Amino acid sequence: MAQLKWGMIGGGEGSQIGPAHRLGALADGHFTLAAGALDHRPDVGRAYAQRLGVAADRAYGDWTEMLAGERNRPDRVDLVTVATPNSTHFQITKAFLEAGFNVLCEKPMTVTVEEGEEIVRIAAKTGKICAVNYCYSAYPMIRQARAMVRNGDIGKVRLVVTNFSHGHHGDAADADNPRVRWRYDPAMAGVSGQFADCGIHALHMASFICDDEVEKLSADFASTIASRVLEDDAMVNFRMGRGTVGRLWTSSVAIGRQHGFDIQVFGETGGFRWASEQPNQLIYTPVGGRTQIMEKGEGGLYDDAKRLSRVAIAHPEGFPLAVANIYCDLADAIRGTPRDGLPTAASGVRSMAAVHTAVASAKAGGTWMDARPPMFR
Repeated sequence: MAQLKWGMIGGGEGSQIGPAHRLGALADGHFTLAAGALDHRPDVGRAYAQRLGVAADRAYGDWTEMLAGERNRPDRVDLVTVATPNSTHFQITKAFLEAGFNVLCEKPMTVTVEEGEEIVRIAAKTGKICAVNYCYSAYPMIRQARAMVRNGDIGKVRLVVTNFSHGHHGDAADADNPRVRWRYDPAMAGVSGQFADCGIHALHMASFICDDEVEKLSADFASTIASRVLEDDAMVNFRMGRGTVGRLWTSSVAIGRQHGFDIQVFGETGGFRWASEQPNQLIYTPVGGRTQIMEKGEGGLYDDAKRLSRVAIAHPEGFPLAVANIYCDLADAIRGTPRDGLPTAASGVRSMAAVHTAVASAKAGGTWMDARPPMFR
């Protein structure tokens, strides 16, 4: 099957997320990097794209140049990844969708709910794919967990507890580092810092595994480093559509925690736990039974977990291959076989509605508020 052509905006040399996208997109041979506008400095971006193998005439100085250069090419890219700062996501994603390109946008998809709803409508109108990189949902054992919930293996879900808390922004002396500072700057990050950066991964994961949506929430935010305008720690309680109780903690100042993303789901007949630092394992306990370690690659797993496992049992599959699984699902969708697990613009706007609701709730002293975007109420 012919390779699909892929273009990337942002994610240049030295970026945190760029290498994961390049490793993920190219891992399975579905895509080839054909075009890029990789840096806000035009000459630097062009030079880096060419070092990655992009032809000189498709190594662009910025995204507007890339849009103009690609839109009328007979061999134009099949997919565009947007990996730029949050405040630019809407404008770039909107422009490429309206020009008929499929888009994978980094999270958060937009910085306002209204923008998110517009992206959902544009994607529906154009018939193009707009996916959001909630890549943790593509780990094989997360797909196993979701299938277990859907198949009733733990009964009705009562409670979900999740957190995404690390300490890598806990040094006040490093607060002016450009790679750190923008995350707490409203002009760059929007209305929320840590919750919009990491907390929405945890919230999306809860919705994804439980196969349910957050309806209302109550939040408490804190900026523990005084120079930060936006929060670096948040606690969010939430309720889901079918009555599941949710608890979420997210922090960037939890010194000693490394990645710190995990989730526990408790149902009427069993429960399980997954942690991103041991992603090959799902710890499962049936009611009245012994705790079991379910391993990626073993027999008896559900189909989606098996489909997205590449190497034999006991061999680790890490973060770039979780990103690669998103690109596998995108390749299938572009070729005409939609995958149920692919996070779309609907997930993106739900996350943004939750962010704005959490900000409002925190300002109101933790008042419970409707967390759904207006279009889904």
